[in-house]
Amino acid sequence: MNIEVGKLGRRELLSGAAAFFGAAAMPALARAATATPPSATYVVPDHFKPTPVQVISGYKPGTIHVFTDNFLLYFITGEGQAIRYGVGVGAEGRQFKGTAVIQRKVEWPSWTPTANMIRRRPDLYREFASGMPGGPNNPLGSRAMYLYRNGRDSLYRIHGTTVPQSIGHAVSNGCIRMVNDHVAHLYDMVPTGTRVYVS
Repeated sequence: MNIEVGKLGRRELLSGAAAFFGAAAMPALARAATATPPSATYVVPDHFKPTPVQVISGYKPGTIHVFTDNFLLYFITGEGQAIRYGVGVGAEGRQFKGTAVIQRKVEWPSWTPTANMIRRRPDLYREFASGMPGGPNNPLGSRAMYLYRNGRDSLYRIHGTTVPQSIGHAVSNGCIRMVNDHVAHLYDMVPTGTRVYVS
């Protein structure tokens, strides 16, 4: 699905976002519009860098919309305005779909593989069954936003990654992956209570 109708200029994006979020959001939005590549060895394709875009009307400002077929996440900043990010999504049969609410946000989160992950690939995940502390080698990357349904943790997250090359691919265990600096920009802008729609 394509919800875009054209790109906005950076000035239009920042002025529209400032009207919705207030002046405090301006530094994060400025960084999001000019994010740098995550490392010297991998350059994120332009299509997956944070980009101000114009979207069709009807999307509520302050919501997140993920389109897994296109590997794109849109954070709606104003009526008809959004920031588009590239994402990686779950492999077939493991994707999160539907509506959720961000109820927790964590910087440099710890990670514990689920029981299903350990059953599926004990060679990869058993050694981390007790958890792995946050840090640059943690698979959740620099930030995690925890998706809840009906007040319960869905076990799915929007998070960073140690493998930026996976953006644009369906390879994860179900979560929505973003480049570390991109997820940090999004994290700065979205409060807990943000509604997320994944299709």
